[in-house]
Amino acid sequence: MITQAQIPAVLDHPVYDSGGNKIGSAKHVFYDDATGNPEWVTVKTGMFGSSESFIPTHDASLVQDHLEVPYGKDQIKDAPNVDIDAGGHLSEQEEHRLYKYYGLDGGLDDRQGGKHAKTGGGPDAKGGMAAMGGAGAVGAAGAAGTANRRDSAAEAGSAGTAAMAPGDASALDLDKEAMGRDTASRGPTSTARADERAEDIAMTRSEEHMTVGTERHESARARLHKYVVTEEEQQTIPVRHEEVRVVREPITAENRDAAMRGADISEADHEVTLHEERPVVEMHTEPVERVRLTTEEKVEQQTVSGTVRKERIEAETEAPDGTKGHVSGQDRGGRGGMPRS
Repeated sequence: MITQAQIPAVLDHPVYDSGGNKIGSAKHVFYDDATGNPEWVTVKTGMFGSSESFIPTHDASLVQDHLEVPYGKDQIKDAPNVDIDAGGHLSEQEEHRLYKYYGLDGGLDDRQGGKHAKTGGGPDAKGGMAAMGGAGAVGAAGAAGTANRRDSAAEAGSAGTAAMAPGDASALDLDKEAMGRDTASRGPTSTARADERAEDIAMTRSEEHMTVGTERHESARARLHKYVVTEEEQQTIPVRHEEVRVVREPITAENRDAAMRGADISEADHEVTLHEERPVVEMHTEPVERVRLTTEEKVEQQTVSGTVRKERIEAETEAPDGTKGHVSGQDRGGRGGMPRS
């Protein structure tokens, strides 16, 4: 259960269901007139927040910046529709319907048994649940609600005492005492909060800006690999060889002595050795070049797109007959301009 001191931290903050799903934002907190304890919180649901559903705060808990309730989102959205009177109060019949819907028979019995008993007569006796929420409702719950409770107690003391049973008289005394404490502790605070909100009529508009940077990632790897291939290579070189040739010379005075040696008629052999050159291939290794890897940076232009959110502020008017209109000359471009008169 949330306390009275936690109400400002609940209003306009997210409300999550038992499964951790966001239901909406808390718009109003309904508290008991006698004890001042918060009993119900309303959340805008439906398309564009067109409906307002009631949720009991008995088992709700405030976690960091949001409120968690032990009910499912669908159950909350299907809660009975409740009509709130002009004074921002929840009638006893509507409250019974909500207690029955959420299966809180224990809470309903407690109210009937006197835990949340209310005095007879007066505006606040309609059901005992006054609303707190929004800029104007806070003041109504603190100042106007306190004045109404005083009138209720006065009327009950002058006109309804004779018709009360002994138990009702005791309940009335307890209610007077609770109302006195409530008036002393909450009336001025609620009024001050309403005055503070009435003075603060400005809104802060925010928008997202896209900042684009770069980060370094590994895109590929390069390496040097050496392997052996076999190729056919041809070279043409001159090679020499000897051939035999028969030379016949006539006998002359110069060679007569050599020619006349030996027997006149005989058989003889004379050999000549022939020579030739053949190609000889030898392999030798020698370095021819050095190969290495290096990197160089190339710069190219790349366009990046993204979606950013921007707040827009529009001013509108509402006539007593409910007709709404926009303030002329307002800056809809989001530059924070004020309407011109």
